[in-house]
Amino acid sequence: MSTRPSLGELNAKYRLETVSIWLMVLGVIALCQPVSLFLHEYGVAIVLLGLIGFNIFSKVKPPEKSGE
Repeated sequence: MSTRPSLGELNAKYRLETVSIWLMVLGVIALCQPVSLFLHEYGVAIVLLGLIGFNIFSKVKPPEKSGE
């Protein structure tokens, strides 16, 4: 039977903390660009999603490997 991976394992595998940082950067860029009104309207929401993700994933540490 396969078990579901923990949040720490997902964070280590997909580097979710780094993804959250880039999401915040992209949100700031979306706020500052003059081309698309859609991106400008949702720029704050993009930054907030990145900030919430960073706050969660920066506190979740990967599990320690046993037997090594």
